[in-house]
Amino acid sequence: MLSRRSLCRLLSIAGLLLPGAFALAQEAPDALVMRISTDVIDAVKADKAIQAGDVARIISLVDAKVMPSVNFKRMTASAVGRNWRQATPEQQQRLQDEFKLLLVRSYAGALSKVKDQTVQLKPMRAKPEDGEAVVRTEIRGGGSEPVQLDYRLEKSTGQWRIYDVNVMGVWLVENYRNTFAQEISAGGIDGLIAKLAEKNKAASGNG
Repeated sequence: MLSRRSLCRLLSIAGLLLPGAFALAQEAPDALVMRISTDVIDAVKADKAIQAGDVARIISLVDAKVMPSVNFKRMTASAVGRNWRQATPEQQQRLQDEFKLLLVRSYAGALSKVKDQTVQLKPMRAKPEDGEAVVRTEIRGGGSEPVQLDYRLEKSTGQWRIYDVNVMGVWLVENYRNTFAQEISAGGIDGLIAKLAEKNKAASGNG
């Protein structure tokens, strides 16, 4: 059995070998949002292809900088609502894939216009023991009025993950829930998947 001193030594070594994992687990929700926002803005400023609206490059950026800190399964399930449980694992994956592409394409135009914007955090009301948090931010600069951008996060296995976003007063999940419910009512889960795929195909210029 390891002594207390030996255990502490092993943990110290692990901390040196895996600093990223330890930092991520201990990162506060507002610090997480600030890091992701800053990383994305800096990446856009440095990438001419993204500034030109290259969707493939934007998807690559989102996958690298954003998705590791997003519970996208929960986000998609919440948007689909009670019908999510009726979907097969394959249908759930298709829904996530098409919904993600839809969101990326929806915000591609906004990302391509990033120039001198900065992110400012608003005061956050949360206790260390809380399992959910709302982080409120403003995007300032670019010669326009500040844009409200808020995030809902949950703590799972010691790590905070985003599961909903509020853009100028409208929560993303709630915004899509009614539309998705109508599509499912008309054509079932496969009907919703087909509609999302159709929109993504049309947006790509191949429709």
